[in-house]
Amino acid sequence: MDECPALLLSHLLVNNRPFQVTLTKTGLCWRSLQPRKPPATGGEKHCVPVAEIIAVRETDVDEINKECRRWQKMPSVSSESILHTFTVYHVQRSKEHHWWCREVTFCCSDQQLCNQWVQALEEQLDLQAMRPKNLIVFINPFGGKRLGKQIYDENVAPLFQLACITTEVIVTERANHARDYLLEADLEKYDGIVSVGGDGMFSEVMHGVIGRTQNNACINQNHPDGELGPCDLRIGIIPAGSTDCICYATVGANDPVTSALHIIVGDSQPIDVSSVHHKNMFLKYSVSLLGYGFYGDTLLDSEKNRWMGPSRYDFSGFKAFLTHQCYEGTISYLPATDTLGSPRDQRPCTAGCPICQNSGEQLKASQKAREFKILKSEEQKQWKVIKGKFLAINLANMSCACPKSPKGLSPAAHLADGTMDLILVRKCSRFSFLKHLIRHTNGNDQFDLAFVEVYRVKRFKFVPKYSDEEDGDIQEVSKNLFGQFCRDHPTCSSVQLTSSWNCDGEIIEHAPIEVRVHCQLLRLFARGIEMLSSENGIDNSVD
Repeated sequence: MDECPALLLSHLLVNNRPFQVTLTKTGLCWRSLQPRKPPATGGEKHCVPVAEIIAVRETDVDEINKECRRWQKMPSVSSESILHTFTVYHVQRSKEHHWWCREVTFCCSDQQLCNQWVQALEEQLDLQAMRPKNLIVFINPFGGKRLGKQIYDENVAPLFQLACITTEVIVTERANHARDYLLEADLEKYDGIVSVGGDGMFSEVMHGVIGRTQNNACINQNHPDGELGPCDLRIGIIPAGSTDCICYATVGANDPVTSALHIIVGDSQPIDVSSVHHKNMFLKYSVSLLGYGFYGDTLLDSEKNRWMGPSRYDFSGFKAFLTHQCYEGTISYLPATDTLGSPRDQRPCTAGCPICQNSGEQLKASQKAREFKILKSEEQKQWKVIKGKFLAINLANMSCACPKSPKGLSPAAHLADGTMDLILVRKCSRFSFLKHLIRHTNGNDQFDLAFVEVYRVKRFKFVPKYSDEEDGDIQEVSKNLFGQFCRDHPTCSSVQLTSSWNCDGEIIEHAPIEVRVHCQLLRLFARGIEMLSSENGIDNSVD
């Protein structure tokens, strides 16, 4: 920040102490002219990037700030002079990737100087082209603990108002309300879309945005080999659901204020999206977890216990663990041979990830090659085939981290590298499977087990040994012959020949599916998870 020439430099008061305040194109800095004795921890210089300034407001010593609805804490002033003040609201980093809005009030000796500072700061904020001005907000009032509207009204709306963001708020009334609205509404006036709810609410918004983009481009989503068009509108996630896995894996925290601030500063993080098809019929899009077996059975059972709230997942997961059901089938996958990184890497995907940036460059190159029809078809590449009995088949587009599993199902999975991590848990004892599950929570390598395999892939196909559509007669005979026995013995696999797929918390009942990942198809108001270090957050506080 210091290397750029100063746009404005003045001596101003902060909390009755004189500071030299400097504004450049990149940041706002203030340095004490009367260092404390002994010096305060962290020094007497404070800097805030312009990109992380939320707003600037001229304030009055004796008036209430109507936008914040509370009294401004102003320095005491003598009767000999009247100070003119302005307040800067900016991002302040806290522990565990949390952000909050902090304010610093500067006092000037005259009105002209105060106006000059306010105008200069506003001009710099106007140059932040990535910041949204108009947003459409969808609130799910029923998700999680049913606090979505309260969370938005109390924590998010005041920040949007402070940042002069215009919003149109829609409280959803039914399933797929947001998706259906986005498929038909005029979206030209919006700079982005905000989802207030859990992963299910985000899935609705995502399907609406992607579907609308493909419809506008006349792209058939039912074609598994079709190239999808990238979406221009960014999506912001305000966490108010049961798990909020997608928010946690892209921001690092499930905190409404943190997410709102990422939206305000205009962060933009590309993410991969996987399309799921069944017999040339489009089913769903997925951005986090696509799970068959254990996670599919857990979700299916949890839907019967929605009255339990978020704890239903623990209850149904315990039941699925006791049942210990294995499923037999054939897996085909196309290895990701032209990408950097491995699912066994020790370094996770973080903000400014070089692997994701490299994939973005490869994506642009492949788009140009496709225009000249010189791109090698994926069908010409070598597919791999695996057969067996599996407790769980998981596809992870991202780490799938959450508070209960801080590193996630696949800690080294990347947000935007155009790949999925395929995790196979073969048939094993309950104790061994429990060991695998525990390793998701304690940081140990969950892949370092003989019955667990992990591959980085671009495409995936699964065919169960007994398909629901093709082998209905077999299942009916099995139920008639062994039904009573299996009811008495929950571990018997004679009745349940296939599982369901858990697609980002939504159920897919078709067991045979085909999955393809689309590199950087969608963008979020996020920047990836920042590395925590002493250099990451400069102490902006003024005591």
